[in-house]
Amino acid sequence: MRAHTRAREQDGGEEDVGDRQDALLVIAGAGAGANRQEPFGQQMDVMAESRSDAELIVASWGEPAAFSAVFDRHFPAIHRYLRRRLGPEVADDLAAETFVQALRSRHRYDRSQPDARPWLYGIAANLLRHHHRDERRRLLAYARTAIDRAVSDGDQDLADARADARAAGPRLALALATLRRGDRDALLLFAWADLSYEEIARALAVPVGTVRSRMNRARRRVRELVGDPGQYLGEDDVVPRTKGGATHGRA
Repeated sequence: MRAHTRAREQDGGEEDVGDRQDALLVIAGAGAGANRQEPFGQQMDVMAESRSDAELIVASWGEPAAFSAVFDRHFPAIHRYLRRRLGPEVADDLAAETFVQALRSRHRYDRSQPDARPWLYGIAANLLRHHHRDERRRLLAYARTAIDRAVSDGDQDLADARADARAAGPRLALALATLRRGDRDALLLFAWADLSYEEIARALAVPVGTVRSRMNRARRRVRELVGDPGQYLGEDDVVPRTKGGATHGRA
């Protein structure tokens, strides 16, 4: 189905086809609220809206279809994040794979965490590791040509999200390309996924102190190559957050 899946199978990993098909069926049903019979569909939507991610995931332990509400709630943001990092073609597959893996591992979810975003972004980060070189090549290509495919493909939302960084342009892309993978993950989870340091630590399964170290290294490197961030970026954010994003993630 995907290059990533094929590579994993070639490495010796065994794919549980039955579980995977079940996961895909649940995901296929997500987002179909408009097609549900009324008033039952409306009742289900209202119930989902009033429950936390953790409550929905726990409910899905017994009724997998309950997980579709988690998909509806978070898929757009996960897909947008992956698209900004790897482009639309790869993002489609990785975003779907993120939720397939999430559904299959939902019984291990920490129910004490009401917000599933760090967990989901952590799964996405693990998938991104298989595309580290592709991402770096994409950033370097943008640094050379100043043409970002994600924007040139006509996605106005992405164009707006990157407007504040356009003054930095190729230099910012070059800076991101030269970061260590872990440092880039931390910086972009903060800037583009709007996660706090504590949430990034959960997503990457590292101590908060490690996140702080990675952020400090990333910021220093970006400032070295981009120049004075105060010229076109916020004093604290060397990479601007997504348009409309909150600032609660700052430490």
